[in-house]
Amino acid sequence: MMHTQHLTGLIPLLALGLVTFLLAGFVKGVIGLGLPTVAVGLLGLAMPTAEAAALLIVPSLVTNVWQLLAGPRFAALARRLWPMLTGICAGTWAGSGWLAGGGHLAGIALGVALLAYAVLGLAAVRLRVPPRWPAAGVSALGGGIGVITGLVTAATGVFVIPAVPFLQALDLDSDDLVQALGLSFTVSTVALAAGLAHDGIFHAHAIGASLLALVPALGGMCIGQWVRARVSASAFRRCFFVGLAMLGAELVIQHMR
Repeated sequence: MMHTQHLTGLIPLLALGLVTFLLAGFVKGVIGLGLPTVAVGLLGLAMPTAEAAALLIVPSLVTNVWQLLAGPRFAALARRLWPMLTGICAGTWAGSGWLAGGGHLAGIALGVALLAYAVLGLAAVRLRVPPRWPAAGVSALGGGIGVITGLVTAATGVFVIPAVPFLQALDLDSDDLVQALGLSFTVSTVALAAGLAHDGIFHAHAIGASLLALVPALGGMCIGQWVRARVSASAFRRCFFVGLAMLGAELVIQHMR
């Protein structure tokens, strides 16, 4: 009887994980980002945010390395972005333990982060780093952006704010921007995995479950890449941000009850 009850409770979680990572991979395939944002946001409705973040590690790492290696300028981008990447690691490790001990606060923080990202996306806010800025100033700004991104990652498991707006502000061409996003997300994923492992959340069982999540994530990403050539990316992006805002609001409401 207890075994049957265990299976009955497990099946909905497995179904949620399958649908979540299929959808998250699909979104990433269409617009080039969004896998951890969608995955942690949806899974956070049914489980602690820290456990949701642990499940996304392998799919996020593999898909972002794939995105990173697809571009031609890895070395040049790494040299240009190293202050931000270093800041991401420092901020994530400085906030180690926040997800594990955050409880409802972690859920609220995640909801607020999703809402902020959705509002920026819907408002089409585009910042711009002036090309005449000295390199030292851009590096210092990048380092600060990286630390803030790392702290947000440590609190929510999501690593798009404020790294993505900063990278967009650098006025990179489209191929370099996609590769720079892959580089930033890869470093964030590794830093998050290290923090979760230190807190005892990213352990052997979590790694196994995260490996299983890779299959629907890759499947969704392939479907999304096929769809990208056939739909308006701007229209899909608007729908994505509207859905993200609704998800963020639901998370905040749920965890404030």
